Amino acid sequence: MRAEQWTGVVTYHGEGPNWDANTGQLRIVDMLAGDILTFDADGAYERQHVGDVAAAWRSRRSGGIVAAVERGFVLIAADGTVTRGDELWSDPRVRMNEGGCDPAGNFYCGSMAYDARPGAGSVYRLTPGGDISVAHTGVTISNGLAWAPDGSFAYYVDTPTQSVARVTVDPSTGRFSTPAPWVTIDRRDGAPDGITVDAEGGVWVALWGGSAVRRYTADGTLDEVVEVNARQVSACSFGDDDYGRLFITTSRQDIADGDDPAAGSVFTVRPGIAGLAPLPYAG
Repeated sequence: MRAEQWTGVVTYHGEGPNWDANTGQLRIVDMLAGDILTFDADGAYERQHVGDVAAAWRSRRSGGIVAAVERGFVLIAADGTVTRGDELWSDPRVRMNEGGCDPAGNFYCGSMAYDARPGAGSVYRLTPGGDISVAHTGVTISNGLAWAPDGSFAYYVDTPTQSVARVTVDPSTGRFSTPAPWVTIDRRDGAPDGITVDAEGGVWVALWGGSAVRRYTADGTLDEVVEVNARQVSACSFGDDDYGRLFITTSRQDIADGDDPAAGSVFTVRPGIAGLAPLPYAG
């Protein structure tokens, strides 16, 4: 299966695709530019600058979105007004990277060092009431996070481990259990990055450096490969009215001009399996 290029090169480091059920639109982040891009049905887009980094976002049940910026969280109202929270740490060498919501409406985002030094990252939880706690520590490049359809556990990626792990989450504290490797990716095939889960419980994994997205069934069997005409495939998510369309982001980070010309574009494919409506933030 091959994805088609849906946009031109629109990002330097494209990440975080997700469908906004409130507006019926795809949004992604141009992470290191600090921008959130909102697309119409034809792939035209508008940018909103939210900070030095725009790491991840999710829609809010009350309207608008929540987003993770370089060292914290912001709330963005439907009219675009941004309300900024406190910085969670002072170290300028560490930034937020990727996240998602749980079935209870908490928003999680994990961090990493700019130089990807081992163990510098953590995962933070923002509750609907605005409380913030540390859910997990000692990670290097905190990436994909997605809950199983029944909500009993989550899939989680710390990219240098080369695995998609399973974690259970304490509902009262948000703390992760010790990640248990579930699927391991051979380094020659790329590194696991963003993930999403479909309606059948399959897990779709973007392969950074692998020019592909892979689907694994709920028992961990490799079931499908979507080829992407860009090397650094960063994340994927289902959208459109029927959640039958997989949107895939790619990155130009550290790629020379003229090399990998489609990198930084958004790709799309209809794989014949529907996704799930994304879990929103309840705050």
